[in-house]
Formats: sequence, structure tokens, C-alpha cells
Amino acid sequence: MGFFDKLRAELIDIIEWIDDSRHTLVWRFPRYQNEIKHGAQLIVRPGQTAIFVHRGEIADVFEPGHYTLTTDNLPILSTLQGWKYGFDSPFRSEVYFVSTKQITDLKWGTPNPIMMRDPDFGPIRLRAFGTYGLRAIDPRALLKELVGTDGQFDADEVTELMRSMINTSLADMLGENQIAALDLAGKYNEFSEQLRQFVCERVDDEYGLDVPQLFIVNISLPEEVEKAIDTRSSMGVIGDMNKFQQFQMGNAMMAAAENPAGGGAAEGMGLGMGFAMANRMVGAGGGFTGQTGAAPPPPPGGVWHISHNGQTLGPFTKDQVVQGMAAGQVPESSYAWSAGMSAWTPINQVAEFSGSTPPPPPPPPAAN
Repeated sequence: MGFFDKLRAELIDIIEWIDDSRHTLVWRFPRYQNEIKHGAQLIVRPGQTAIFVHRGEIADVFEPGHYTLTTDNLPILSTLQGWKYGFDSPFRSEVYFVSTKQITDLKWGTPNPIMMRDPDFGPIRLRAFGTYGLRAIDPRALLKELVGTDGQFDADEVTELMRSMINTSLADMLGENQIAALDLAGKYNEFSEQLRQFVCERVDDEYGLDVPQLFIVNISLPEEVEKAIDTRSSMGVIGDMNKFQQFQMGNAMMAAAENPAGGGAAEGMGLGMGFAMANRMVGAGGGFTGQTGAAPPPPPGGVWHISHNGQTLGPFTKDQVVQGMAAGQVPESSYAWSAGMSAWTPINQVAEFSGSTPPPPPPPPAAN
């Protein structure tokens, strides 16, 4: 310290800490050569504790209040310095102020996923984050174990230690409870308190700290697992997948029919949707079914490919092509091909399909 610091130490006899910070846990009162005058005034405000340290040994501790420093209220310091009949002014001692108020808005999170065995999904990885509060409850232990000779000790300096303890406690808690991941969200309050108790058992005696509150804000699964759960939920909401696909195909066919500007592309879409629906609805016996079983043997009539407006679709059975022609989904201008044919042939010239197209309706009656 310079000349002005020395001069201020000679003039000022009030020892106090006006705490305008939010995260400072310990602050050392600055004095030139740690000299304190006889009869100096010590002011300890609510939410503070003052500790006198002499040559590395913790002496007297003062709770909130206003004190005049004499041998009467410095018994331990008097013993350490050998005062029998009072002390000379000034005397030397370090004064540390410890904040005992609660520090909130501290955050924790899992830097790496926690592995656990889930009854529904098997081995999975979980991440979690939340908030917690911190408070000093044993200034002596805090000063010995963490602060040392630091002039100022902030909550940020113990954040990594606290996060490590919270993450370790979280892994232990999840391992002990063995609850399904999908049921965790309903137990955030219960697990928050349980996790807080786990952490307090590890920090209160050793470091003189307390965790008055701790909250689990979220426990999440890996992104790919969440997407799989969303897909599974969507399938459960849909219900009968066969009926849903038929409904979607019908809507697409109607949209294609109502869009004549699409030309050949719209006709090709309608043709493909029609055949897809036929594949879903026509069973081996020609009936309607929504179930799939073992793959049937190749049909005796072979398989066919249909070409229309440059788009090729298939393979289809003969019955499916006939149904498509009857429904108007296979135009007469289409071409057909099957194994053994040398080239694509107009469908109305293929013996298997000749006569499959229904005759055009008769002309309407003449008006009277």
C-alpha cells in the first residue's frame, strides 16, 4: 500500500463491509499492515459474519452487531497475542467478512450425458440442467478449506466444485430410483429435493456450505431418441395405419384430378396412387384386406409394367391392371410390357387386356 493507504489506516477506526455485490462469499478488510486501533468500531451487518485471523490461526468470530474492540470481546485474540492487562494500540490482525446470505440464480448442468438402464428403451443417455442456491453456514470451515489467504472469494470460484457434486449426486440418485425416463417429468419436485439432500451431505461438513434450494428444470433424452418417441406417438394417434394411408392416397388422387394444369404429371400421380391403393386393398383372393402376411408366390399371369406419358409404374398383377383400366386409372393410350415381350405394346392390343376397358356410354336421348 502507498502513503494514502497508510494515512487512511491511521485515521479510520471503523471496520465494516458494505456488500454491494451479489456473488461475493468472503471479503478481507484492507488495512495497512493489518493494524487495528484500540477501541476500533466493528460493524457486522445482517447476513454477515466477521472473523479475526492472527498469524494463520482463526481467533474470534462476530455475528451481526456493533462492537467496540477491546480485550473483553477479543478473548481468543488476547490469548494468542499474550495480552494480560489489555493491549497496545494498534494491534495486528486480519479481518475477514463472510456473507451468510443466500446466493440464488446459480446454474448447473450435465457436461456429459449420464448413462442409465431404462426399462422401456434399454441403455440410454440423459442430460439435465437446473438452478440452485448457495449459502455459507460455517465460516470457519469455509475459510480453512476454500478461501485461504484470498482477499476476495466469489461464488464463481466454487461453481465447478458444486456442479461436479450435483452431477455425481444426480447419477447416484437416478441409479438408486431406477425410474423409467418417460416418468421422470412427473417427479421433478420430488427428485429436486432428494438431489438437494444428496448434495448437502457432501458440502455442509467439509466446506461449510449449504444448498437451501435446488431445482431440476429439465431432464432430456438424446435428440434421435426424442424423434423416435415422437414418431411412435404419432403412429399411436393415427391408429389404423392402413386406413390412414388409404385416406392419404384418396386425398392425393382428388387433388391431382382437380388440378388439370398438371397434365401428364397429374395423370401419372393418379395412376401411381391408384395402383398403390390396389396393392394395399387387393389380397391374394381378390378381397379387401388391411393386413400383411408372408409374401405370396408369383401370380400365374406374370407381372406387368405400365407406361403413360413417359412415366413407368409397376410391377402389377394382371388383376390390378384390369381393375385400374375399369376404374379409368389406366388410360387406353397406356403401354404395357411383361417378361417375354419384345417391346412395349399399346395396352388395348395386348390379348390379356383387350376388352377390359368398359364400352363408352350411349349418347344421351335427343331433346324433345
